[in-house]
Amino acid sequence: MVGIGILGSGFISDQYVDGLQDVRTADLVANYSRDLERAREFAAKWAPIVSVSGGMTSYDDMEALCADPAVELVIIALPNEIHVEAVRLAAKHGKGVICTKPLARTGAEAKQILDIVEETGIWAAYAECSVFSPNIVKAHDMVQAGGIGDLLTMRAREGHSGPHAPHFWDAETAGGGALLDMGCHTVESARHFFGKDNPVTEVWAWGATLVHGDKTTGEDVATAILKFEGGQVATVESSWIEKGGMQLRHEFVGTAGRLYTDSSATPVWGFIQNPVGYLVEKSDAETGWVYPVPEEARAYGFSQQFRSFVTSFEKGEEPVETFRDGFIVNCILDACYKSMTTGVWEKVSYER
Repeated sequence: MVGIGILGSGFISDQYVDGLQDVRTADLVANYSRDLERAREFAAKWAPIVSVSGGMTSYDDMEALCADPAVELVIIALPNEIHVEAVRLAAKHGKGVICTKPLARTGAEAKQILDIVEETGIWAAYAECSVFSPNIVKAHDMVQAGGIGDLLTMRAREGHSGPHAPHFWDAETAGGGALLDMGCHTVESARHFFGKDNPVTEVWAWGATLVHGDKTTGEDVATAILKFEGGQVATVESSWIEKGGMQLRHEFVGTAGRLYTDSSATPVWGFIQNPVGYLVEKSDAETGWVYPVPEEARAYGFSQQFRSFVTSFEKGEEPVETFRDGFIVNCILDACYKSMTTGVWEKVSYER
């Protein structure tokens, strides 16, 4: 069994721990929140389900969790601005790390995190769930098998009506708006399909605050175009302005066909007059026409992600998604934000 400690007690922490239920060798032994009472409530909810050893130790101090001898692997499910410190503390105590997306707020900050990992030699994985989603895995398998010939273009859209937690809206502290929050997923899925040895060389991007100017100075909608060294093109759209649930779509065009995926599609829908509780992330409505997604943690790839990561950690192997991948994504997004300002194509630099 692998002793796991999770830093965070918010929405994504719940999703991650839900996914850990499917990892047979995962034992959630500790959790952290700034509010100790909230940490204890989180432990009371999840310990009976995912704590094989029989209980979770709750902390309101990150270093105390990282120093806990029962913790071998630390999951960072915290706001962007805390990632550097969280990785530093885990590395100080020699623990493996899984960090949520985006790895950092900027390429320079991601380089700090990458340097910590490389200097200490700890095992580290970048929690980009999109490449583990069953729909994406199937599409990737079909592309790799040559089903649509040579892949030429990809268009991806990730959107919802806006973040659930206040810290996301503070663009100065969080590092950006919808593009950083949502676009990091689709930028990495583009790299996954076009090849990580095929770098993005230049980008063009547009972003604006169309709806949520009362909440944020960051962009609530953005579009970016990525050019790859091999000549392929990816268009990624990110949105915080769409009501009615998640949008998680990909379109792939090749020389011999095309493929579509929709990770937020559901086999369950209907009209209800009485609320039934949680339906789906960002549903925006409890009654009327509803479209609940069964097993969200599996549909969005969280379970598959953690099975892959914990297995790699146990074997001492490099994970499918590394901190270097997270660093590269941040570098690409840096260039996108620069393009938003200049209005022209910008070269992507991976030097920090």
